[in-house]
Amino acid sequence: MTTYLDTEQTGFTAVAHQPYTYVRRRLSEPDWRRYPGWAAVTEAEWRDPQWQRAHSVKNIAQLRAVAGDLLDERFYDDLYADQQQRATMSMLLPPQMLNTMAPHHVRGSREFTDAFYADPIRRYMLPVLSDRESDWSSHPYAERDSLHESDMWVVEGLTHRYPTKVLAELLSTCPQYCGHCTRMDLVGNSTPTVGKSKLTLHPVDRQERMLDYLRATPTVRDVVVSGGDVANLPWPRLESFLLQLLEIDTIRDIRLASKALAALPQHWLQPKVVEGVERVARLAAARGVNLALHTHINHVQSVTPLVAEATRALLDVGLRDVRNQGVLLRGVNATAVDLLDLCFALQGEANILPYYFYMCDMIPHAEHWRTALWEAQQLQLEIMGYLPGFATPRIVCDVPYVGKRWVDQVVYYDRIRGISHWSKNYRTGLDGSDPDALSRVYPYYDPIGSLPPSGQAWWRKTCASRGAASSTVHEEGS
Repeated sequence: MTTYLDTEQTGFTAVAHQPYTYVRRRLSEPDWRRYPGWAAVTEAEWRDPQWQRAHSVKNIAQLRAVAGDLLDERFYDDLYADQQQRATMSMLLPPQMLNTMAPHHVRGSREFTDAFYADPIRRYMLPVLSDRESDWSSHPYAERDSLHESDMWVVEGLTHRYPTKVLAELLSTCPQYCGHCTRMDLVGNSTPTVGKSKLTLHPVDRQERMLDYLRATPTVRDVVVSGGDVANLPWPRLESFLLQLLEIDTIRDIRLASKALAALPQHWLQPKVVEGVERVARLAAARGVNLALHTHINHVQSVTPLVAEATRALLDVGLRDVRNQGVLLRGVNATAVDLLDLCFALQGEANILPYYFYMCDMIPHAEHWRTALWEAQQLQLEIMGYLPGFATPRIVCDVPYVGKRWVDQVVYYDRIRGISHWSKNYRTGLDGSDPDALSRVYPYYDPIGSLPPSGQAWWRKTCASRGAASSTVHEEGS
């Protein structure tokens, strides 16, 4: 028997104070004329992708030409030191990207320099030596190709890591270089500390070999077309590759990867590109293939009206979806407020679906960006319930030899030593003949600086016993 209890109607009042309070914020484009070097730049020039590319900042001299005396010498010295001693990526900043740093003009060089140092986008796009961890700049197990993507190439540039999905790296350049790039071993120019790997095949030959493999491998249904950044590929060449992909009956999902939607939205607003996207999107729809674009935005300051305009243009001509895959970065977005502000701007103002936030990968000199697993788990809990369910991003750990795992899928976690263990349910080409591949666990490591003193002491002792007095030895071998 079920008994229903009538309760007195006392009325209902919404809670006034929450851990996070949503306030709608309209998007705005920072005024680029606040930079002395761009004081005379017109809106027509700013919207021109060729102007943006031609005026991208590639070195300290060019940064000086833009910022003038707004930045103190201490910043330039700090930047130079990092480029010589730690940087894994060369400098490349389109004006659009640089303009989102310290977006509110602060008078006086000291005040502007302090704001520039503190800026979250500057912290990952233009790192300086003082940002880095001094004791543990790199984790002892950091690797240049931390996810072993090139080890899983079935042909040059084509990573077959998951049973039904592949990653096609069509090129090794981007319109901008993020300091924390997971493909720092391959993407961009060499730096004083990192000699980059190179793609050796002619681009046409590489693409044809990729297509031959996909034609012969019907278990693959999902292709991520990336690099580098597809915005650096001439559109006719990209369109040709996509049209050939669409001829393969087993391919059902195609995802274009481009951070340029945020860093260089002018590229995706070009009529020739929009018209090309429409041609491919119409064909994809006719064949029942999902065509989407995945971008990479880490902070709300990057979501500007131009980004929203470019997104709308792509959706209007038939692109299935635009999704964001950010990276969880300490000092950039590793708080619930930062993540929620970004997600509301993406989903509510720019029509970009928040999708993933990856924990920063274990590449060299990234410890100052990386968060501990428990911090990522806490953030996932803190952002739940505010966004629509379909727009609530998953925070994932990309575990070497395993793949993407939600942060609460860890099998075992030693928080003292910062070692987590993960399982997997499929094999890669690296363990296809290993009978124990699906029964063992695989390790992932928290940044050592985040550990309690006993955990840090254990790592120092462990490194010393391996013949390394400090993490520097491991950094040089990474």
